[in-house]
Amino acid sequence: MSEPESTRSELQKRAQSALLQYAFLRWESAVVIAGTILLTVFVRRPFPGWPVWGWPLLGIIGLAAIVYSSLTDEEANARILLRLFQEQFDPRRIKDKKLRQDVETALEYQRRIEALARAQRPGVMRDRLEDTANQLTDWIRNIYRLALRLDAYRQDKLLVRQREEVPQEIQDLTARLKLESDPDLREQLAQILESKGAQWQALRSLDSQMKQAQLHVEQSLAALATVYSQMQLINAQDIQSGRAERLRADIQEQVNRLNDLIASINEVYDYQTQGLG
Repeated sequence: MSEPESTRSELQKRAQSALLQYAFLRWESAVVIAGTILLTVFVRRPFPGWPVWGWPLLGIIGLAAIVYSSLTDEEANARILLRLFQEQFDPRRIKDKKLRQDVETALEYQRRIEALARAQRPGVMRDRLEDTANQLTDWIRNIYRLALRLDAYRQDKLLVRQREEVPQEIQDLTARLKLESDPDLREQLAQILESKGAQWQALRSLDSQMKQAQLHVEQSLAALATVYSQMQLINAQDIQSGRAERLRADIQEQVNRLNDLIASINEVYDYQTQGLG
């Protein structure tokens, strides 16, 4: 999909920025900077012919080496990237215990698959696994978005009350309409009844979509487990044979399916304000 940049790519950019900040805040960087200043001030020329800019140049070279080592430190990058993922998809925002556990499980699969990709040597296979991890992050994001909507739906007391009250209101209005003889009142009752019918239809549609959402979350976790197993078994021959490409296509299908479901839920329910659209 030529869609916007993936969530993982965006987070990687933030991780690189955090790594750059980390590089300059390392104690080694502080020592190099402080040492350069002290030597420039107190030992300006350690021997004849030493240029005035000698110590600053060595300081810049030393600092550049520290920055480079920090930016290429896979362990530090993975640690920062994991922290950013946890901030972006914070399970603590979800009140429902089961849904929170589902999100935590999805994040654990994501963490393990990230580790599998990073364990590979630079090359075609690692590039393919990195691409798969990019897609996987978009999948996790959609699972998280579904979980947020399901959680809000389950906590929405107004919807619970509406599901109880609207059918009775429709029944009462229908009975009143049958007994009413005044044309104006009949028209008003008919309009209210039509509005209540549309409201009940929207409630039923939302209930159906939320049941689908729950099934999709459960199915996605099972599919993630399968993807994790498949990625553990993929080797260089599989890359050449197209097995990895088929795996990427399957993941993309999952991402698109959840995107469509989220869009359909958004049309009838605003989970942030907890109200029917």
